[in-house]
Amino acid sequence: MTTQTNALDTHLQRLQMILDKIEALHQLADDHFGHDPDAIHWGHVGDLGRVNQALDDLLAIFDGQTK
Repeated sequence: MTTQTNALDTHLQRLQMILDKIEALHQLADDHFGHDPDAIHWGHVGDLGRVNQALDDLLAIFDGQTK
């Protein structure tokens, strides 16, 4: 017998994957993304700017607007 995955099952699996990645990002952020806070430079600031833009883009997909 073959098991056919339905959309809800796949949706819930992917949602958990996203939540796991959000948690990993949160843990990395709590640790300054592995950088010594006293050694932060403008390159790090630029990296976070790109991350911020990517998150805005993702929010726009689901939210229809950026904040």
